[in-house]
Amino acid sequence: MNDVSEKLSTIRRIGFLTLNEYTMIALSSAIEVLRMANRLSGQTHYQWTILSLDGKPVAASNGLSYADVSTYDAGGDFDLVLVCGGTNIQKFVNEKVVNLLRRMAHDGIVLGGLCTGTYALVKSGLLDGYKCTVHWENMAGLREFHPRVHFQEELFVIDRDRVTCTGGIAPIDMMLSIVRSAFGKTLVADISNQFILERVRDGYDRQHIPMAARLGFNHSALVDIAALMEANFEEPLTAVELAKLAGLSLRQVQRMFQVSLDTTPTKYYLQLRLRRARELLLQSQMSITQIAISCGFQSTCHFSKSYRALYGRTPRSERQPHNAIEQFRAAPPHQRKTTSRSRVPSL
Repeated sequence: MNDVSEKLSTIRRIGFLTLNEYTMIALSSAIEVLRMANRLSGQTHYQWTILSLDGKPVAASNGLSYADVSTYDAGGDFDLVLVCGGTNIQKFVNEKVVNLLRRMAHDGIVLGGLCTGTYALVKSGLLDGYKCTVHWENMAGLREFHPRVHFQEELFVIDRDRVTCTGGIAPIDMMLSIVRSAFGKTLVADISNQFILERVRDGYDRQHIPMAARLGFNHSALVDIAALMEANFEEPLTAVELAKLAGLSLRQVQRMFQVSLDTTPTKYYLQLRLRRARELLLQSQMSITQIAISCGFQSTCHFSKSYRALYGRTPRSERQPHNAIEQFRAAPPHQRKTTSRSRVPSL
């Protein structure tokens, strides 16, 4: 077990620091994983507390709020505190929030953010030198003004004592990763079955960021070229063809990609095709050969080599039931092993 996994495996008491207009779905998704882990195991593995700066309920973006709220000082000892943000996060990260987060870091607490909660950690200087993620709507602006923070496009990122996650239901996947570190794949599979999850997404899964949001609408030519790429996976266009369709020279296109995305058109196009291939591997019954053809690869050998270079494993190994959920579903009914409580049908 590496240092990160060992640290995650000891997390038991979790605080959720709610800021005004936080996203309810992100917070609820995270809590529900903890609740179900306790319920299915029959033990109180996890405890959680909703926090606010003054101990008073904070309204989420949908107008609802949790009634039972505490302060950091009154909440007791925490192993992990996740900042919960949402719309207009910039308005609510003030000096009090920054000072509290820095104090938590000084206390040795693992810190993280849900949805736009990462913004608060960035503004507090607590993600300098760390890898992290945030909802795609906020990434471009933060990346431009905080070069010491290494923003990633994954759904969630765990880097040493920092745990960050995008919005929506992505916190489910992040919290399942934390549960897995402590209690293994079987409990994660049982939780996922209760939530009717087809697949637990991992650190290789990225949030889909529209090109216009990534670059801004001032880069309309680049947005158009990316759209052409996404519309032509099975028969990829050459860089020359893309430039001609966009009404630009090849040199102009190459320069745009280098300056705006720090890559070449060819490499960017390849990553798009491989990302699509991974979706098909995990979500369809298509053969590897069929997937290779549909994503524009002339041979399975070339496909496999390119896939491994990006994801660190071959398409075939990606298809193998490497997580407990897939193993559970692939096994004959009489060989399936579940916890006694996981058979209870109600949620």
